[in-house]
Amino acid sequence: MKRELCLAYKTIEDDDLKFPLIYGEGKKARVLATIGVTRGLGDHNLKVHDSNIYIKPFLSCCPEVKVYPLAQHEHGADDVLVLGTDGLWDVLANQEVAEAVTSFLSNCDPDDQHRYTMAAQDLIMRARGVLKDRGWRISNDRLGSGDDISVYIIPLMYGNKQN
Repeated sequence: MKRELCLAYKTIEDDDLKFPLIYGEGKKARVLATIGVTRGLGDHNLKVHDSNIYIKPFLSCCPEVKVYPLAQHEHGADDVLVLGTDGLWDVLANQEVAEAVTSFLSNCDPDDQHRYTMAAQDLIMRARGVLKDRGWRISNDRLGSGDDISVYIIPLMYGNKQN
């Protein structure tokens, strides 16, 4: 029995150059319907197959860095930094995460040493979703995360100025 290896390549079409630049959702999201975003960081010479169109203008290996002068502000017990992997951010927007954490922490005893860990676990469960007929789903029947999810909730109050 003869076996052949068949390769398929994406050929760029005019519609591929129209917005949105990212097609699909979750792990199937692709820049210009060609490359997965997380796989393309730093791939400066990548071109769309069989074309002279570089993917580079749409991807960057340079992170966006913002500096927040922690010691210049007073923070309460519910002021936190949420550090999460793409498994969280692929399915939940910044505002959804902020509202979920604010709501969770407001229902906890401020003296509970485990409240930040429990808030992180709550976010993980929200991002994973629940198993339904059509796979893992979160609110509004959106796809839940199929990726690894790590979340840290870091209280900012320990950065308050020392008098």
